[in-house]
Amino acid sequence: MLQSPKLAILQSLDAMDKVQMEEVLVYIKGILNQPERTPDYKAFKKEAMKEIRQALRQENGKQKLRIAV
Repeated sequence: MLQSPKLAILQSLDAMDKVQMEEVLVYIKGILNQPERTPDYKAFKKEAMKEIRQALRQENGKQKLRIAV
């Protein structure tokens, strides 16, 4: 069964250690801090940051559950 790209990304993030996660964040920040290339760049950046925040909140919630168990 084929996985959605979002699910595949989330699963690969779950398998990363802290150093690898930091490298991914540096890469994403590098992409987002490039000069505007398209008219809808700000909308794209806003949506990307929203999804990243959401994913981090979900990961933070999972960590709290692990600690509580």
